[in-house]
Amino acid sequence: MISPLFVGLLFAAGVFFVYWSFWPQEAGPRRPRQDGFLVELRDHLNQAGYASVTPGNVIVGSLVLLVVAFVMVLAVTRVVPIAVCFSLMAGALPLSLVRMRARKRRNKLRDLWPDVVDNITSGVRAGLALPEALSQLAVRGPAELRPAFAAFAEDYRTTGRFQDCLDRLKDRLSDPVGDRIVESLRIAREVGGSDLGRLLRTLSSFLREDARTRSELETRQSWTVNAARLAAGAPWVVLGLLALNGGSLAAYSSPTGWAVLAIGAGLCVVAYRAMIWIGRLPEEERVLR
Repeated sequence: MISPLFVGLLFAAGVFFVYWSFWPQEAGPRRPRQDGFLVELRDHLNQAGYASVTPGNVIVGSLVLLVVAFVMVLAVTRVVPIAVCFSLMAGALPLSLVRMRARKRRNKLRDLWPDVVDNITSGVRAGLALPEALSQLAVRGPAELRPAFAAFAEDYRTTGRFQDCLDRLKDRLSDPVGDRIVESLRIAREVGGSDLGRLLRTLSSFLREDARTRSELETRQSWTVNAARLAAGAPWVVLGLLALNGGSLAAYSSPTGWAVLAIGAGLCVVAYRAMIWIGRLPEEERVLR
């Protein structure tokens, strides 16, 4: 027998849904996701200067390197756990190299952005429109950034849409400082007025001071990062040397050996990440995509 309470609740739910149907809610515009591993990897590739390489290429290359390293180490050592450890390291190598290259190039560009702003200021003072001042950076700007601004100039000559060209320029640069400069120029273009020169001079001095401060801090804290890399890599170098003597690796084939390698790898990762987190300055995020 159905409970009267259940019938009452069911009736109340039906009345509520009928009432709710009279108030349809408009679906808001979907915004594309601007986070996630693939988006971050795409930014790193652009920052590293590998714009023609896709995240899929890096992932496939990592998987191929992982399999090749596993087969080669297994053929040498005949110990599966050690082959797994070294193959995982090999698989992570492309990602690590891309991030390292991106970080070095960001540090290099940090010293060049003030010159970019100074060139834009000079162009505006000379009577050039803002799109033309940006386009002339393809010739007069820093060599590292000329291809991106040459592509901007080509886009603007083709479409004439300054806002869309700025968006594509941000995607090509994929740099937090570049995002700030582009958005400042976008606001200056929309608002107009006579304060553009003052805005650009203020931005240039701010970027130059920020680059000098970060450079001093990174120089002082670089020893912590190097110590973390040395401490994390030393045990695996020793294990690699032991691999030359196959008889000493037989113990790692047992369940205890699996556990020792797993715990050791986990401790190395945790310790390395902790030292990096303590010693390295926080990276700027692209909040103005």
